Amino acid sequence: MKTLEDYTKGDMHGIHYAVSIFFATAILWVLVHKMAEANPVWAISSMVATSDPAMKQAMQILRARITNTLVGCLVGLVFIAIGGTNLITLPLAMAVTVLLSSYVVRIQTMWRQAPISAAFVIAAGLEYHSRKHGLIAGATRMGEVLFGCIVGIVVAWIVFVAWPLADAAPAQQTKNK
Repeated sequence: MKTLEDYTKGDMHGIHYAVSIFFATAILWVLVHKMAEANPVWAISSMVATSDPAMKQAMQILRARITNTLVGCLVGLVFIAIGGTNLITLPLAMAVTVLLSSYVVRIQTMWRQAPISAAFVIAAGLEYHSRKHGLIAGATRMGEVLFGCIVGIVVAWIVFVAWPLADAAPAQQTKNK
Protein backbone atom coordinates (compact mmCIF):
# COMPACT_ATOMS: atom_id res chain seq x y z
CA MET A 1 0.00 0.00 0.00
CA LYS A 2 1.36 3.41 -0.99
CA THR A 3 1.90 6.00 1.70
CA LEU A 4 1.22 9.72 1.51
CA GLU A 5 4.98 10.24 1.08
CA ASP A 6 4.91 8.02 -2.04
CA TYR A 7 2.27 10.25 -3.61
CA THR A 8 3.61 13.63 -2.53
CA LYS A 9 7.35 12.86 -2.82
CA GLY A 10 7.90 15.22 0.11
CA ASP A 11 6.02 18.13 -1.47
CA MET A 12 2.98 18.93 0.68
CA HIS A 13 1.98 22.08 -1.25
CA GLY A 14 -0.96 20.36 -2.97
CA ILE A 15 -2.36 19.02 0.29
CA HIS A 16 -1.77 22.37 1.99
CA TYR A 17 -3.61 24.12 -0.87
CA ALA A 18 -6.48 21.61 -0.70
CA VAL A 19 -6.90 22.27 3.03
CA SER A 20 -6.96 26.04 2.45
CA ILE A 21 -9.45 25.69 -0.41
CA PHE A 22 -11.67 23.42 1.67
CA PHE A 23 -11.93 25.83 4.60
CA ALA A 24 -12.19 29.00 2.50
CA THR A 25 -14.93 27.47 0.32
CA ALA A 26 -16.89 26.41 3.41
CA ILE A 27 -16.54 29.88 4.94
CA LEU A 28 -17.61 31.61 1.72
CA TRP A 29 -20.53 29.23 1.25
CA VAL A 30 -21.85 29.98 4.72
CA LEU A 31 -21.22 33.72 4.61
CA VAL A 32 -22.30 34.47 1.05
CA HIS A 33 -24.88 31.79 0.30
CA LYS A 34 -26.50 31.20 3.67
CA MET A 35 -26.15 34.59 5.37
CA ALA A 36 -26.23 37.01 2.43
CA GLU A 37 -28.48 34.74 0.36
CA ALA A 38 -26.38 35.30 -2.75
CA ASN A 39 -24.63 32.99 -5.19
CA PRO A 40 -21.11 32.41 -3.81
CA VAL A 41 -19.57 31.36 -7.16
CA TRP A 42 -17.87 34.73 -7.79
CA ALA A 43 -16.40 34.88 -4.30
CA ILE A 44 -15.27 31.25 -4.44
CA SER A 45 -13.63 31.62 -7.86
CA SER A 46 -11.75 34.70 -6.62
CA MET A 47 -10.64 32.89 -3.51
CA VAL A 48 -9.25 30.01 -5.57
CA ALA A 49 -7.36 32.41 -7.83
CA THR A 50 -5.90 34.31 -4.86
CA SER A 51 -4.95 31.41 -2.60
CA ASP A 52 -1.52 29.86 -2.64
CA PRO A 53 0.30 27.70 -0.08
CA ALA A 54 3.38 29.93 -0.30
CA MET A 55 2.49 33.19 1.47
CA LYS A 56 4.96 35.34 -0.51
CA GLN A 57 3.38 34.12 -3.74
CA ALA A 58 -0.13 34.49 -2.29
CA MET A 59 0.53 38.13 -1.34
CA GLN A 60 1.88 38.90 -4.82
CA ILE A 61 -1.16 37.26 -6.43
CA LEU A 62 -3.50 39.09 -4.03
CA ARG A 63 -2.04 42.50 -4.89
CA ALA A 64 -2.24 41.81 -8.61
CA ARG A 65 -5.69 40.24 -8.37
CA ILE A 66 -7.20 43.10 -6.38
CA THR A 67 -5.63 45.76 -8.59
CA ASN A 68 -6.74 44.15 -11.84
CA THR A 69 -10.14 43.24 -10.41
CA LEU A 70 -10.73 46.85 -9.38
CA VAL A 71 -9.69 48.10 -12.83
CA GLY A 72 -12.05 45.67 -14.56
CA CYS A 73 -14.94 46.28 -12.19
CA LEU A 74 -14.62 50.05 -12.33
CA VAL A 75 -14.44 50.03 -16.14
CA GLY A 76 -17.45 47.71 -16.20
CA LEU A 77 -19.42 50.03 -13.93
CA VAL A 78 -18.48 53.07 -16.05
CA PHE A 79 -19.60 51.28 -19.20
CA ILE A 80 -22.91 50.28 -17.58
CA ALA A 81 -23.41 53.90 -16.51
CA ILE A 82 -22.64 55.18 -20.02
CA GLY A 83 -23.93 52.37 -22.24
CA GLY A 84 -26.65 50.91 -20.07
CA THR A 85 -27.80 47.50 -21.22
CA ASN A 86 -26.60 47.88 -24.80
CA LEU A 87 -24.83 44.64 -25.83
CA ILE A 88 -21.91 46.54 -27.39
CA THR A 89 -20.86 47.64 -23.90
CA LEU A 90 -19.48 44.17 -23.12
CA PRO A 91 -16.85 43.90 -25.88
CA LEU A 92 -15.99 47.61 -25.63
CA ALA A 93 -15.52 47.45 -21.85
CA MET A 94 -13.37 44.34 -22.14
CA ALA A 95 -11.17 45.90 -24.83
CA VAL A 96 -10.72 49.13 -22.87
CA THR A 97 -9.93 47.12 -19.75
CA VAL A 98 -7.22 45.13 -21.57
CA LEU A 99 -5.64 48.38 -22.77
CA LEU A 100 -5.73 49.95 -19.31
CA SER A 101 -4.40 46.82 -17.64
CA SER A 102 -1.65 46.38 -20.23
CA TYR A 103 -0.44 49.96 -20.66
CA VAL A 104 -1.48 51.90 -17.55
CA VAL A 105 -1.60 49.48 -14.61
CA ARG A 106 1.14 47.18 -15.95
CA ILE A 107 0.87 44.42 -13.35
CA GLN A 108 1.46 41.34 -15.48
CA THR A 109 0.53 38.85 -12.78
CA MET A 110 -3.20 38.25 -13.11
CA TRP A 111 -3.55 40.89 -15.87
CA ARG A 112 -6.25 38.80 -17.52
CA GLN A 113 -8.34 39.32 -14.41
CA ALA A 114 -9.16 42.90 -15.46
CA PRO A 115 -11.23 42.02 -18.57
CA ILE A 116 -12.73 39.01 -16.78
CA SER A 117 -13.92 41.32 -14.00
CA ALA A 118 -15.30 43.78 -16.52
CA ALA A 119 -17.23 40.91 -18.12
CA PHE A 120 -18.62 39.79 -14.74
CA VAL A 121 -19.83 43.28 -13.98
CA ILE A 122 -21.27 43.98 -17.43
CA ALA A 123 -22.97 40.56 -17.51
CA ALA A 124 -24.59 41.31 -14.17
CA GLY A 125 -25.84 44.58 -15.63
CA LEU A 126 -27.15 42.93 -18.79
CA GLU A 127 -29.14 40.44 -16.72
CA TYR A 128 -31.34 43.23 -15.33
CA HIS A 129 -31.97 45.26 -18.51
CA SER A 130 -31.77 48.41 -16.42
CA ARG A 131 -28.88 50.82 -15.94
CA LYS A 132 -29.71 51.37 -12.25
CA HIS A 133 -30.17 47.68 -11.42
CA GLY A 134 -27.12 46.85 -13.54
CA LEU A 135 -24.96 49.23 -11.53
CA ILE A 136 -26.24 47.75 -8.28
CA ALA A 137 -25.71 44.17 -9.50
CA GLY A 138 -22.26 45.03 -10.87
CA ALA A 139 -21.18 46.69 -7.63
CA THR A 140 -22.50 43.72 -5.65
CA ARG A 141 -20.58 41.30 -7.85
CA MET A 142 -17.44 43.43 -7.45
CA GLY A 143 -17.87 43.19 -3.67
CA GLU A 144 -18.28 39.42 -3.84
CA VAL A 145 -15.11 39.05 -5.92
CA LEU A 146 -13.07 41.23 -3.55
CA PHE A 147 -14.54 39.47 -0.51
CA GLY A 148 -13.46 36.13 -1.98
CA CYS A 149 -9.92 37.48 -2.39
CA ILE A 150 -9.80 38.59 1.24
CA VAL A 151 -11.19 35.31 2.60
CA GLY A 152 -8.74 33.38 0.41
CA ILE A 153 -5.69 35.21 1.70
CA VAL A 154 -6.84 35.15 5.34
CA VAL A 155 -7.50 31.39 5.28
CA ALA A 156 -4.22 30.76 3.42
CA TRP A 157 -2.38 32.76 6.09
CA ILE A 158 -4.11 30.91 8.96
CA VAL A 159 -3.27 27.53 7.41
CA PHE A 160 0.29 28.74 6.72
CA VAL A 161 0.76 29.81 10.35
CA ALA A 162 -0.90 26.68 11.79
CA TRP A 163 0.91 24.34 9.40
CA PRO A 164 4.13 25.85 8.01
CA LEU A 165 5.37 24.26 4.81
CA ALA A 166 8.89 23.07 4.31
CA ASP A 167 10.50 24.26 1.09
CA ALA A 168 9.75 21.87 -1.79
CA ALA A 169 13.24 22.39 -3.27
CA PRO A 170 14.85 19.51 -1.33
CA ALA A 171 12.24 17.07 -2.68
CA GLN A 172 12.93 18.28 -6.23
CA GLN A 173 16.71 18.02 -5.74
CA THR A 174 16.39 14.49 -4.38
CA LYS A 175 14.18 13.52 -7.30
CA ASN A 176 16.66 14.90 -9.86
CA LYS A 177 19.72 13.11 -8.37
